[in-house]
Amino acid sequence: MKKRSIRKMFRSKPTLEGAGVHLKRAFGFSHVPLFDPFLLLDDFRSNVPDHYRKGFPWHPHRGIETITYMLRGSVEHGDSMGNKGVIHAGDIQWMTAGSGIVHQEMPIGDPDGYMWGFQLWANLPASHKMMSPRYQEIKNAEIPVREIAKGVTTRIISGNLQGIQGPVKDIVIDPEYLDITIAPHTTYRHPTRHDALIFAYVIAGKGIFCDEKTPLNVPSEGINYFDLQPVGMPGNETLILFNAGDLITIATEDEPVRFLLIAGQPIKEPIAWYGPIVMNSQEELQTAFEEYQQGTFIKST
Repeated sequence: MKKRSIRKMFRSKPTLEGAGVHLKRAFGFSHVPLFDPFLLLDDFRSNVPDHYRKGFPWHPHRGIETITYMLRGSVEHGDSMGNKGVIHAGDIQWMTAGSGIVHQEMPIGDPDGYMWGFQLWANLPASHKMMSPRYQEIKNAEIPVREIAKGVTTRIISGNLQGIQGPVKDIVIDPEYLDITIAPHTTYRHPTRHDALIFAYVIAGKGIFCDEKTPLNVPSEGINYFDLQPVGMPGNETLILFNAGDLITIATEDEPVRFLLIAGQPIKEPIAWYGPIVMNSQEELQTAFEEYQQGTFIKST
């Protein structure tokens, strides 16, 4: 089996989105097609209500899937098809926008003012760009939590790990979405599909990925010109993108590490992207915006 190596590491960067939500972006528009089939990962963990309460008012999506995973607080959502709901800590919402949906997402902090979550955007292939919109809304209690190896605990959101199937199913890009915690002084070897795009995003602690402990050996992005502390053992808000292979090795020293491990099959198609709409050509993109302005954007109700 071929061990995966690190292709590149990224530090997430502060940005503003929606009506003024402060968040950290791990990757986005400037990284296409490096993360194919994924488009964007936002980390919106905050304990300052003024940084998130204005939320994401009504806006359209077409041609993509948005995946929201909550750790603390909650998000109220509603859409153009009349759907309404709330996702709470530990819940996940996998929304397939497909042919088009208009929705809003309004964050609410917990009693201590914390609102922690992540939103991932996944692309859809041309054959599914105009599929009917749908939701898979999974509650915390529905997500299996298993000790898959000594000192390694995993929440299996999607994909199949050691015969355990995550509750999010029937997704076009055949994704794997895991929330993994590894105890101190532990080594874990995670099998992977050789040709899948895989990355890890660290959300707590520090770990050694792919046996790489020498910071200057790994290309990094997100540090400024004068930063003389390149990424060594990746810690909170660090993303690790892996090269192809069959196995990822993660080890810890004196502290645990918790990270999201996300994989999907590359689509390998042209991308035309503006704001919340992602198509395959500029003509399709133009059509989407014209339909939005003319009131014909929504194809399914």
